[in-house]
Amino acid sequence: MPLDVALTRLDDLVRSPFARLALLLEGLVPGAAPIDLSLGEPRALMPPFLGPILERHLGEFGRYPPIKGIPVLRQAIAEWIGRRYKTLEGRIDAETHMLPLNGSREGLFSAIFPALARKPAIEAPVVLIPNPFYQAYAAAAAASGAKPEFLPSTAETLFLPELEAIDEGLLKRTIAFYLCSPSNPQGAVADRAYLARAIALARRFDFLLFADECYSEIYGGAPPPGALETAYAETGSFANVVVFQSLSKRSGLPGLRSGFVAGDPAFIAFFGRFRNVACPQVPLPIQHVSAAAWSDEDHVERGRALYRANFDIADALLAGRYGYRRPEGSFFLWLDFQAFGGGEAAATTLWKGCGVRVLPGAYLAQAGPDGVNPGKDYARVALVHDRDTTREALTRIVATLG
Repeated sequence: MPLDVALTRLDDLVRSPFARLALLLEGLVPGAAPIDLSLGEPRALMPPFLGPILERHLGEFGRYPPIKGIPVLRQAIAEWIGRRYKTLEGRIDAETHMLPLNGSREGLFSAIFPALARKPAIEAPVVLIPNPFYQAYAAAAAASGAKPEFLPSTAETLFLPELEAIDEGLLKRTIAFYLCSPSNPQGAVADRAYLARAIALARRFDFLLFADECYSEIYGGAPPPGALETAYAETGSFANVVVFQSLSKRSGLPGLRSGFVAGDPAFIAFFGRFRNVACPQVPLPIQHVSAAAWSDEDHVERGRALYRANFDIADALLAGRYGYRRPEGSFFLWLDFQAFGGGEAAATTLWKGCGVRVLPGAYLAQAGPDGVNPGKDYARVALVHDRDTTREALTRIVATLG
């Protein structure tokens, strides 16, 4: 393949959707005071009790932090997992089952390298990625040299990859399977039966299931099941299963850049050795703040209450429009704007017409073998603002598009 063609394909694969949106709207004047619904950045949830903790530990910015994290953080994470997933209470070893991360994205990206190293004999290794997807997955595959294989995750597949449709030859070459539940951007939740089937595939073909669960604490009904609890229920083991979590969504702390990876102890040990020379540590003051955040649930429930209220507003304003459905989890709407020319056209119309910024779904997906991008008709809308701002933004959308 010519170098210029290869570089163009790589750029298309890893280019930021927000950079593409900025280019789409460049030079266009918003039709009203802007409201940004394109970015999944919580705007109203900063827990106030964390500030004094950070202040007490400011002096520790002057020390190198341990890559494994301080004991109080590891213990807080282990206890949170046990509280959240009751069958795992007392089953998580704070020393061997987890590592702190600089947010889940850093871990989701860097974990692909030890995943690839696990299977050095595989020719033409593959990374399975849902389509649409979080761009860090594709960036990881591209950087590692593995081939990203995009699995349709559309309304026809209930917005999750159809596991039974994955070719066995592909599974034999797979090093990792990224699975996001609740899914970004559609908000679909993988139930325990689905997770059990995905885990069974990972173990049968000896690849890693990378379960991105950073939206697991944002839900309206029952808490979404987790990959670790499902794995343990199946065999009493975490083998081949690794979950990634973050305080960005759960606690409304996207700027803290703090999360964790947990699961298969053999992989965690390998990943820890890799991280010790290739990845950044979490600063000590951030570790102390993180420990306090994982130990508190009151602020998380306040966040859920805000998102439930925002979805109530969406129910009232969007019912019967744009293929609206209330998602099972996360804070995104995945709206069908085919009738308005697709996601890009709708994003342009809304920006010029009413100043509301949404993210075209095509920027979160890749064209399939048929040449069709499964996100082209859609736009992602993030309900991350307070109630009044959310109501104003959705009212503007309806007034502009009808």
